Amino acid sequence: MKYLKEYSDGDRVFDIYLCKYKASAVTKNGKAYENVILQDKTGTLDAKIWDPNSAGIGEFDVLDYIEVYGDITSFQGAQQVNVKRVRVCREGEYDPGDYLPISQYNIDEMYGELTGYIERLDNQYLKELLKGLFLQDEAFKAAFKQSSAAKSIHHGFVGGLLQHTLSVTRLCEYYCGVFPRLKKDLLISAALCHDIGKVRELSLFPLNDYTDEGQFLGHIVIGCEMLGERMRAIEGFPTMLAAELKHCILAHHGEYEYGSPKKPAIMEAVALNFADNTDAKLQTFTEILDGSDDTGWLGYNRLFESNLRATKG
Repeated sequence: MKYLKEYSDGDRVFDIYLCKYKASAVTKNGKAYENVILQDKTGTLDAKIWDPNSAGIGEFDVLDYIEVYGDITSFQGAQQVNVKRVRVCREGEYDPGDYLPISQYNIDEMYGELTGYIERLDNQYLKELLKGLFLQDEAFKAAFKQSSAAKSIHHGFVGGLLQHTLSVTRLCEYYCGVFPRLKKDLLISAALCHDIGKVRELSLFPLNDYTDEGQFLGHIVIGCEMLGERMRAIEGFPTMLAAELKHCILAHHGEYEYGSPKKPAIMEAVALNFADNTDAKLQTFTEILDGSDDTGWLGYNRLFESNLRATKG
């Protein structure tokens, strides 16, 4: 298979790709055509079907795997495929793993490290809460392993939610060693749970888009509700501990303008906010650098509010 990132202007395309997007359009001269976005694990590529009624153009829909024949052209500095023929592929003709962006790290190994933190908790209530979620709930476990951490910006790939959560938890463990006043069991539990709502906020790949619940509530509120339901099912779960853990979840974005219903009011919530922001920002910068072959100044980035530079070496 030739991946989309490997194509250059003038190349011939004859391979199978995922149809991520499809929409009908009309040229300035009133001629109908199809806008299509192709996807594989290396990214996406715009495609145009200028003659959708041609005998070589088969019927297909969004999220179909399609065999595409055409040529790579350039339009306003960006590559696109001029599609001549297309057909829908049957199961067995393709490996879905070739079409979904995925974490560079082993998902099962990351999950094993993540659940190891649960085994080392001393607080019996937090341990029971997290075991019920991460070890005993098979549906949640499967979704958590496959979910991305975002539709875009950072960790937008299969296993992204797991990778981000593990990184945040590692940082929080480090903070506990430097600042002994932090309640370690509370902070580690909050780190593990801070983004659990994303398994319901975002659909799984290949769609990876906001669900209705995600649009209405967002992952912070969803995650807090998920924890509340499980806490109420654990006999004797301490009221103050429940409030502290839920507060960490509600405050982990740090500021109202960043979507937090609350600002951090306890030390553990401050630490979680810093760990979450650190991992998100550095992963975003990593993905910017990985996606560019340029060195030196890369241009202004809205998220960082700065002209970014790729350092050498």
